[in-house]
Amino acid sequence: MRVHTCALALVVLTSLATPAAAQAPPAGGFGDLLKAARAHPGCLGVETGQMTNGRRVIFAWFESKKSLVAWYHSDAHQKAVKTAFPDQTFDREPLPDTPDGVGPILAIVSLKISDTPRPGGGSLSIASIGIELYTPVPGGVAVGGSFAPDAVAAGVRGLRHISIETASGPSR
Repeated sequence: MRVHTCALALVVLTSLATPAAAQAPPAGGFGDLLKAARAHPGCLGVETGQMTNGRRVIFAWFESKKSLVAWYHSDAHQKAVKTAFPDQTFDREPLPDTPDGVGPILAIVSLKISDTPRPGGGSLSIASIGIELYTPVPGGVAVGGSFAPDAVAAGVRGLRHISIETASGPSR
């Protein structure tokens, strides 16, 4: 099974978080995992959210393939993988088709929790999980800031940065 579980640890425990975006993540578990990801060398930023369909998402930016692969092998990530898939072994090297030197990389992890337990599953009933990886392309506009961390947005060739005051025009 070809699974890029590079950021799985970030999302596995998302089910423990409350949907309210303004609330802080709960102590332990999810909060500790996000803290570990944010502190991981090469992680440029982490954001979480919940889609209107209930799918929970994590956006994690890494400076390079090397930093993302290092996160994959980290104790925090491996513990989360075992929490979600206790009887599964993922022994494939991550990102075998991605050239070295690629970056920054945005890992978008989405998780849908099932209402019914999954046979042979871990402590979470996962209906679906997706790990998608992206890298910026030239262009775009950031008015008053961007979704990407400053370290990413500053390096995107052709990204136009416009202050919110300039975009709003003079006050009347």
